[in-house]
Amino acid sequence: MSLNDILGSALSGLGASQSGLRTVSANIANVNTPGYARERVSLSTGVTSGRVSGVVVSEPDRVADRFLEATVYRRSGEMGRAEITSSYLDRLQSMLGTPGAPSGLSARLDAITSAAVAMTGSPGSEQTLAAFTQQIGDAISTMQQLDSDVASLRADVETEVGHTIETANGLLKRIHELNDTVAQLNGLGRSSAGAADQRMTALEDLSKLMNVTVREQPDGRVTIDTASGAVLLDRRLRQLSYPVVGQGVAQPTYPPIDIRFADGASTGERIDSAGVGGKLGGLIDLRDRALPQFADQVGVLFGGLAETLNAAANEGTSVPAPASLEGRQTGLIGTDRLGFTGQATFAVLDAGGKVVAKTDVDFSTVSPPTIDGAVARINAGLGGAGTASFVNGKLTISANGSGNGIAIGQDPAQPSDRAGAGFSHFFGLNDIVRSDDSALVPSGLQLGDPHGFTSGQTTQLVLRDASGRSLVRYTLSPASGGTVGDLVNDLNNNSPLKDYGSFSLDDRGRFQFKPDAALSGASLSIPADSTDRFGTGRSFSALAGLTGASSGLSRAEVLPVLVGTPRRLPLARLDTTALPGEKAVGAGDVRGATAFVNKLAKPTDFGKDGSSTIERFASGVLGRAATQAAQAEASMTDATARRDDAANRRDSFSGVNIDEELAQLIVFQNSYSASARVMTTATQMYDTLIAMVG
Repeated sequence: MSLNDILGSALSGLGASQSGLRTVSANIANVNTPGYARERVSLSTGVTSGRVSGVVVSEPDRVADRFLEATVYRRSGEMGRAEITSSYLDRLQSMLGTPGAPSGLSARLDAITSAAVAMTGSPGSEQTLAAFTQQIGDAISTMQQLDSDVASLRADVETEVGHTIETANGLLKRIHELNDTVAQLNGLGRSSAGAADQRMTALEDLSKLMNVTVREQPDGRVTIDTASGAVLLDRRLRQLSYPVVGQGVAQPTYPPIDIRFADGASTGERIDSAGVGGKLGGLIDLRDRALPQFADQVGVLFGGLAETLNAAANEGTSVPAPASLEGRQTGLIGTDRLGFTGQATFAVLDAGGKVVAKTDVDFSTVSPPTIDGAVARINAGLGGAGTASFVNGKLTISANGSGNGIAIGQDPAQPSDRAGAGFSHFFGLNDIVRSDDSALVPSGLQLGDPHGFTSGQTTQLVLRDASGRSLVRYTLSPASGGTVGDLVNDLNNNSPLKDYGSFSLDDRGRFQFKPDAALSGASLSIPADSTDRFGTGRSFSALAGLTGASSGLSRAEVLPVLVGTPRRLPLARLDTTALPGEKAVGAGDVRGATAFVNKLAKPTDFGKDGSSTIERFASGVLGRAATQAAQAEASMTDATARRDDAANRRDSFSGVNIDEELAQLIVFQNSYSASARVMTTATQMYDTLIAMVG
C-alpha cells in the first residue's frame, strides 16, 4: 500500500470518527427531548478497484422500530377515548349529586311517598296536601334539570368535536408537509432523522384523536388510514369536513364528518360513528349514545311516575267536587273506536256531596262503539244535570247548576279499562301531572285503527348499535287513509330496519322494536317528526312510545290549580251505589291518599323497559350512571398504563441511553486518536523519504 493510500485511509477514519462524535453529542444533548429517537452513524469499508480504501460514512439514521411505534399509536387512541369518556361521565355523575343528598332524584322520589303517607294520617290538613304537591313538583323539576344538564353536556361535547376536528386537520397538514421533507432529504442522500422525529410526534398526537393505521413507504413517506380503512393521507392531503364545527348545540341528530381532499373535492368517504376511535370516537359515542341513553331513561322514569300518580288521582274526586273536569290531549277523535271495557259511574253532586244525577255506563253496550257514542251515553244518562263534550282530542265533563260538581267512579267489580287505564285516567280528567307534549298514557290503538296521518308527513327513525354507531336511517311516510297496522307492516317489510329487528304493537297500543339477538343493546331514536294525527297535535313519536324522549318531561308540571288550591286533590272516593239525594262523598275520606301510597309501591309498566317500581327503576338509572362512570375511570387508568408501557418499550429501544452513548464516545475518541497516529506515522515516513532523496 502506498503512503497516499495510508494517508487517505487515515483521513477517512478521522472523518468517520468526527461524524460519530457529532452524532453521539447530538444524542446526549437530546437525552430528555420527548419524541427524540437516537441516531447512529453507519460505517462500511471503502473499496476501490478491489482494494480497501478507508471508511465510508453514511448520513446518521434513526434507531426506531416501526412496530413499537405502531403499538404506541394504537394505545394512544385507546387512551384518548377512555380519557374523554371518563371526563364527561364524571361530570354527569357530579350532576346527579352525592348519594343520599336531599336534592337528589332518589330523595325527591322518596319524599313523594313520605308525603303521601303523611296525608293518610292527617285528613284534611292543608299543610300535608300542599307538601304532597310540592314534592311532586320538586321531583319533576329535578328530572327536568337533569334533562337540561344532559343537553348542556351534549352541547359541550359537540363543541369539543369541532375543536378536535380542527386539531386533527392541522396535524394531517403538518404530517403531509413533513412527509415531503423526509422524502426530499432521503432523495438527496441526507439525514431525515429530525423531520422523522417531528412526524412521529405529530402522528402520536393524531392517534390520540382517532385510531389510525400508519404505513411506511419506500421513499420515507407514511400513509394514514382510519380504523375503518378510509384514507386520510397518501401523496394527497385530506381534511375532515364538518358542517357544524364550533356551533356546540345539542341536536336530535348530527351530520357525518366528510373526508375531503385539500382542494375541497369529496373523497366519497366519511366518519359517521364512534368506530373512528380515539378522542373523536369517544366524543361521538357520548354525544350519540351514552348521554341520549341516560336522558331517555330519565324520560321513561318521568312517564312511569306521571302515569302512576295520575292513575291513583283519577280513581278519586275532590270535596267538594269540581264544577268541570277537563281532560288532556289524547290524539284521538270522536269517531275513533271506543275501546273500553267495564263500567264507570258519572255523577253530578251538590256542594254537600249529595247526588243530583248519576249514570252507570257499561261501555260494552255503547252504540255506536266510538268516543262520540260514549259521550252521547253520558249526556243522556245525566239528563241535563251535566254535559260531556269531546273536542279536538280533549274530553270535558261539566256540571250544570250553581254549586254543583262532577265526579267519576270506577265500578268495583268491573272497572272501566282501555290500554290499562280507567276512563277518567285515560282522558286525564283528574290528573295531577300534565304535559302539553304527551298524553301520559298509552294510546290503546290497535292494528285496525286509522293512523290519522296524511301524505307528506314524515317521521325519521335512526337505529344505533350498542357502541352508538348509526346502522340505518329510515323516513316513515304514512299514506293518507291507512291504518296503524299499515305502519307496522311498512316498518317490517319496506324499511331497511327489517334487517336488524322487528316491530309490533303491544296490548296498550305502543310500538315495540325487538332487535335481533346479534344487536343486543341497539337503540332506536326519532330525531325528526312532522306527523299530526287528525290535526290534534299528537305525532307518531308521541303516540308510539318508542323512546323516553317522547315522555313529555320538558313541559311537564303539577296541575296549577292543585298548587294554588291543594284541597282540590282528588282524595275522596265516589260511592257508586248512592242514589239521587243520598250523600256520595265525604270530606274526611282519605282513601285516595292510601291509593297513592299503594300505587307508588306497586310495579309500574315502563313499556320497552319492562315493569318495576318507581324506586327500583330510579335506582337502576342512577346506579347504571354511577357504574358507567366508575368503569370509564378504570378504563382510563388501564388505557393510560398500557399506553405508557408501550411508550416506555419504544423509548427503551430508540431512546438515548447515557451509558451507551458515553461508551460510543470513547470508541470514537480512540478511533480518532488511532487515525491521527496513522497520519502522524505516514507524515514521518514522508519526511524520511524526502530527507533520503535530498
